[in-house]
Amino acid sequence: MMDEVVFIDGNEAVGWGALAADCDAFFGYPITPQNNITEWFAKEYPKRGRAFVQTSSETASINWLYGGASVGKRVITSTSSPGWALMQETLSHMANTEVPCVIVLVQRGGPGQGTTRHAQMDYTSATKGGGNGGYKNIVLGPYSAQEAHDLVQVAFYLADKYINPVIVLSDGIIGTTLETVTLKKLEFEKLPEKDWALRGKGRQKDKKRRVLTSAQGLVPTPRNPSFVALQNTLFEKHSTMEREEIRYETYQLEDADLVLVAYGYSARVSMEAMSQARGIGLKVGMIRPVTLWPFPYQQVKEQAKKGNKILVVEDSLGQMLMDVKMACDDGTEIGLVSCLDRHEVMEGGAIYPEKVLDKIRAMME
Repeated sequence: MMDEVVFIDGNEAVGWGALAADCDAFFGYPITPQNNITEWFAKEYPKRGRAFVQTSSETASINWLYGGASVGKRVITSTSSPGWALMQETLSHMANTEVPCVIVLVQRGGPGQGTTRHAQMDYTSATKGGGNGGYKNIVLGPYSAQEAHDLVQVAFYLADKYINPVIVLSDGIIGTTLETVTLKKLEFEKLPEKDWALRGKGRQKDKKRRVLTSAQGLVPTPRNPSFVALQNTLFEKHSTMEREEIRYETYQLEDADLVLVAYGYSARVSMEAMSQARGIGLKVGMIRPVTLWPFPYQQVKEQAKKGNKILVVEDSLGQMLMDVKMACDDGTEIGLVSCLDRHEVMEGGAIYPEKVLDKIRAMME
């Protein structure tokens, strides 16, 4: 049977991706600019025999997610920046408990209430962990509606593989831009049964009860009988993620003198700017991180070692910029196209290819 091709936006693509991943339930609270994710699940999930709950707040959403994950179900929520802030405490607890879930974060401007429109200002809190305790979550950054659909499926696979939350970091432009999307179910390697899930001892093969707690390290568990055992478990998990799960794409690096680094909608803008630069004889390439954590430090480092200039493009004051600087030597020339370079000063402003091309020209001259 052929895959179906539909014309939808990046937010709706999240829902279809979750359905393809056999997600059991959505728990969420409306917030701009991701409201039609909630709307999609409200419309599609009940009639398919799956669970949809509009919660009382984002704090409630993440705790519903915690409960659903603890009984072994594939669960998802979506939110935007102020709602994301409210979820951080429970995310830290879920990392301690070691339960899988997917959170789709459609970024908007900040800090505080900021705007209700697009931005890329939650990169640091998503990639570095916004709650306490130094936990890590894999963070995936789609740059199209198709990739939003596909990366939600990848996110569920990785969440179950590592028994850990996974973040899909979108933005208001990717979320609301209509594109053709091929609805296809991705195939992954078979994962172990969720033997740890709370199903009641009568439903367990060994007829023994299971215990999950967010106090691992304080309360001894079979998996982590001490605080140091917990820290070692997390260290090994994070190390494996960093070693095995880096995803990125590169474009025209073979002869590049300047390399763009961008994700999300800024990557779309940067690809057009790269094309325009090539058209006037400027040798520009690009690295697009798909995993924002783990970040492709080595790939950026290799370009810096060649003597290439690096230009970071992101709709913030420079958050991914810090990761790029960590990858490069002190002598590397690094530029930034930021939210200060939007085509107009109000919340509807965006970074346009022309602003990126102007910065490319300035750096290469």
